[in-house]
Amino acid sequence: MNVAPAIQVKHLQIKQYGKTILQDVSFTLNSGEHLLITGAASAGKTTLGKAIAGKIFYKGNIDINNSNHTPDQAQIVMIEDTHRWKNLTNQSQFYYQQRFNSCDATDSITVEADLLQHLQQFGISDTEALYLNYCQQFNLLHRLQTPLIQLSNGEQKKLQIIKALLQQPQLLIADNIMTGLDVAAKETLLQILQHLGRNGTTLIFITSGTLWPDVITHVLTLELNGIYAFLKKSEYQIKNTYTTPLPRFMNVTKPIEKQTALAHSMIEIKNTTIQYGSKKILDNINWQVHSGEKWLIQGHNGAGKSTLLSLITGDNPQAYANQIKIFGKQRGKGESIWDIKKRIGYISPELHKYFDTDISVEKTIASGFFDTMGVYKKLTDDQQIAISAIMQQFHLNEYSQQKLGALSLGLQRWVLLARALVKSPPLLILDEPCQGLDEAHIQYFLSTIQQIVATNHTTLIYVTHVENEIPEGIDFVLQLQQGKQFIHQHIAGKVSTSTKQPETIESIICENN
Repeated sequence: MNVAPAIQVKHLQIKQYGKTILQDVSFTLNSGEHLLITGAASAGKTTLGKAIAGKIFYKGNIDINNSNHTPDQAQIVMIEDTHRWKNLTNQSQFYYQQRFNSCDATDSITVEADLLQHLQQFGISDTEALYLNYCQQFNLLHRLQTPLIQLSNGEQKKLQIIKALLQQPQLLIADNIMTGLDVAAKETLLQILQHLGRNGTTLIFITSGTLWPDVITHVLTLELNGIYAFLKKSEYQIKNTYTTPLPRFMNVTKPIEKQTALAHSMIEIKNTTIQYGSKKILDNINWQVHSGEKWLIQGHNGAGKSTLLSLITGDNPQAYANQIKIFGKQRGKGESIWDIKKRIGYISPELHKYFDTDISVEKTIASGFFDTMGVYKKLTDDQQIAISAIMQQFHLNEYSQQKLGALSLGLQRWVLLARALVKSPPLLILDEPCQGLDEAHIQYFLSTIQQIVATNHTTLIYVTHVENEIPEGIDFVLQLQQGKQFIHQHIAGKVSTSTKQPETIESIICENN
């Protein structure tokens, strides 16, 4: 018996910015089959997904159920990498510190209002309040009355997923859908996708990672040279695509200034509570980081991780109303935000989301010296040397004059990582630094970070939900649960399950001796 194809792609060709992204791609996915699209960064994974979703121009043919992008396009839903929305004044352009400014919350609709508007927009009858069920599964019920601007990166992703699921699509295209989700949310999502796949929804799952639903039947691998392979899942083998020997990173960067590295206390936070209205984001935080220590921060989506980091970087106005010392100086006692930022290398999902993508790759990296989204000062000779060195280290020379927005999201993140490192800062704050990177770039980056922390007196604060993205050499773990802190010593790659909350690092060491 012949099975009607769910998706048939013939001789697909796509060019962007004058560059061929996909060339002569053809494959057929039958009804009941589900596709994993994977491959190197910038190989065209997201581009292919957008073409199938009918979002971009292409040459060739894409037939959905033999009807050339019919039935109703609403039945083809793509969950893209970034959740975009508008506030009450119809603005969709925001700045990355905006979620920490409580005055902006009044111009943002709540989570529940956004969901109800979405149901109305697509004419979805939700008589059984399915949206509440999804919110419960993704641990968002307590956030229903929260303005969208105050959601964490992971919570934004959860909301984006729920809105897509409510449309009950015939074809669901999920692009890096796991990005930013905590462990529990990933498990919930996989269960939901597997249920959908077994009950009539065709899934296309786009990722550079190694986590995908069990219902996947076929794999399409894309390479930078235009070569692709369409295989049954049983025929697919995960490759270690990283083959280039690692150069010594510290050979091409300027050492940290000695007087900065010798500062004993880098961060000191005492009795700090952050709240918006009646909602406590951080609850009586007491935390001290000494020079040269390597910290991992973990916690569920919405636990307060990014808020805690914003107090250190000066992006949160409430930092100045609390007992917070950075590099030994009390916040709000004369130092400017730029005095603090010039000694911090920083990356986060929010910074990436709101960064100006109209500037060149070279200027993006150069802006790391000034902590701006552009270059407005003349670069010194030493700065030029450092930029050239890190562009060589990160293999970015061929992209130097391209606009950041012309690169894939994975390569954009790679550029922003170079930006965070370019000034060899004494304090590195890396919030989900590996989001969007393929396995090769993750390995390269982790090795780079491990070289830096092993050979220099760099203080590291590192945030991730993914166990295999934790660099070697982590000393301590700060775990946040509902805004409360639990400090553990990092032992043999494991996080202690103790719920003790020592006041100082010295007390942790004493407890473990």
